[in-house]
Amino acid sequence: MTASFVYDALRTPFGKYGKAMAGVRPDDLAAHVMSAIVERQPDLDPERIDDIVFGNANGAGEDNRNVARMGALLAGFPTSTPGVTVNRLCGSGVETVIQGSRAIEAGDATLVLAGGVESMSRAPWVVPKPDRAYPAGNATMISTTLGWRLVNPRMPEQWTIPLGQTAEILAERFAISREEQDAFALRSHQNAARAFAEGAYAAEIIAVPGVDLDRDEGIRDDTSMVALAKLKPAFLANGSVTAGNSSPLNDGASAVLLGAENALPGAQPLARITGRGVAGNDPDVFGIAPVEAANRALARAGRTWSDVDLVELNEAYAAQSIACMRLWPELDPQKVNVDGGAIAIGHPLGASGGRIVGHLAHALAARGGGIGVAAICIGVGQGLAVVLEA
Repeated sequence: MTASFVYDALRTPFGKYGKAMAGVRPDDLAAHVMSAIVERQPDLDPERIDDIVFGNANGAGEDNRNVARMGALLAGFPTSTPGVTVNRLCGSGVETVIQGSRAIEAGDATLVLAGGVESMSRAPWVVPKPDRAYPAGNATMISTTLGWRLVNPRMPEQWTIPLGQTAEILAERFAISREEQDAFALRSHQNAARAFAEGAYAAEIIAVPGVDLDRDEGIRDDTSMVALAKLKPAFLANGSVTAGNSSPLNDGASAVLLGAENALPGAQPLARITGRGVAGNDPDVFGIAPVEAANRALARAGRTWSDVDLVELNEAYAAQSIACMRLWPELDPQKVNVDGGAIAIGHPLGASGGRIVGHLAHALAARGGGIGVAAICIGVGQGLAVVLEA
């Protein structure tokens, strides 16, 4: 088997729900990052890309079911370039890296374009088909922006609670205070603001044509513990999970160029993919599934937490992220999300996995090498992780 590498990674800034990028279709966002990453490799002919694997958690609207193929066509790629869209909800972008690297290591591909896209602003409402023809009554539209919809009545009720309530369960189970969650959220904003100011994202952020946005729209340079403390609980009247210590709704796209060794002569890979892991647990505590996924990925890479230099852990909720770190006692928390996380940066579902893998690869390369873990929790009780070495 050959090795698989991350050759390049980029993404759009992440826009806030209904704000700067709400007017851009998801297939256009996908096409933009696809074109941009190829243009950054002067010796790469799009015809050499064996497959495009893109993540998307919606698919019900302008994503048009297979946004990987739609984006490639809009980007002007040859019609011979195939594309498949995968949906592992929040983990879809990491799933594309896992699938693409497997194909390369198995010899089925030499170059794979991975990544993902989501426009949560443009997610449509859906109307269920009626049980009988020509109903006379009204129909209810259901939002596809986030969370459970059209739930099977046979599904256990405790599994179908709102995602924020699962964070409340973890906060109680692990005795995570409101102050601890707010401090974690503040660190996310402070780290992200500093990272942009210092140019830590310069190699991976590309502007969207017609959108006046050069960094992630949700970063709050001016937030504070006082400001965060004023926010009311969002899910339980006496709870501790707020909009301030949760990831927001966002729009954006990411792309990760994967290849075999020497797939791009003259190009230096950012990092090698050395381990992958997937795990599942109860849906009502979905936020800690990355724990076992990362443990498995590290074991497959022949590494332990003491070997790890950097971690990109997608911050669905502060409570969820803190719970994961408590279950990794060997991990120094200061190695986690050193350039900010999803609470500040944003979480456009299908694009987030490409963001955390891509930034981890750039960050490891910028520091001259090291070992990193990218891990993400997934609604309904799953987790994914990959190990990178540079």
